[in-house]
Amino acid sequence: MSTTEPDALLSPADIRELAAALGVRPTKQRGQNFVIDANTVRRIVRTAQVRADDVVVEVGPGLGSLTLALLEAADEVVAVEIDDVLASALPATIVARLPERATHFSLVHSDAMLIEELPGPPPTALVANLPYNVAVPVLLHMLDRFPSIERTLVMVQAEVADRLAASPGNKVYGVPSVKANWYADVKRAGSIGRNVFWPAPNVDSGLVSLVRRDPPETTATKAEVFAVVDAAFAQRRKTLRAALAGWAGSPAAAEEALVAAGVSPQARGESLTVAEFARIAEAKA
Repeated sequence: MSTTEPDALLSPADIRELAAALGVRPTKQRGQNFVIDANTVRRIVRTAQVRADDVVVEVGPGLGSLTLALLEAADEVVAVEIDDVLASALPATIVARLPERATHFSLVHSDAMLIEELPGPPPTALVANLPYNVAVPVLLHMLDRFPSIERTLVMVQAEVADRLAASPGNKVYGVPSVKANWYADVKRAGSIGRNVFWPAPNVDSGLVSLVRRDPPETTATKAEVFAVVDAAFAQRRKTLRAALAGWAGSPAAAEEALVAAGVSPQARGESLTVAEFARIAEAKA
């Protein structure tokens, strides 16, 4: 892989110039906040441990700040962009800034939630600055649809990062925490200040690392396990006997499944691991 010039990455001035030329104004509707700091995108690539043989998928590349840094480090980069203007402009930015790497870049103009396949070899890593309003569903969809993704590093709203990485017993532990844990070992991987974005968001951001591992051993399907998780947290202040009554058919049926799974009917969802949720699903099935 060839060594790139240090100015291949976009500066704050480059980004504003590109946006002005395209008539782009970041929209709250799509949760668009563009990273304008080259050191931050390099840090993301470094923290993601992107390797020279990686095929990286990026969701929401925007104007290409992170995309260029990923192309410097990975073998292939596939970017998924929903915005018409941004999607049409990105390939030209890649050619202009990193011409020798342009053939290693692919663009998919689509909503990431609708993606079922990607061009080229299977992705080995997911690295993205995810729009705040769709971060969790997009992350879970990509992990589910592309089991070849071994390592993920996403930048999300700090509060979402805390939820994703929370352990049982933590007050912010909930549906995102459990479902992410079905696919991977999840941990916080750093914080990002507001001043590296344009426009600056009114919240801080966090990095979340997810390293793929096998789901818990269970005869229940993922859908069956996730149904228990959703029911448990829909009424999170209730005991599981009460919270799972609708799911099981009655409080007594919920208690029977819980006892069979070795879980106290008086426990609450926030105290359970993903493996325990799987045991409950299995006990009812």
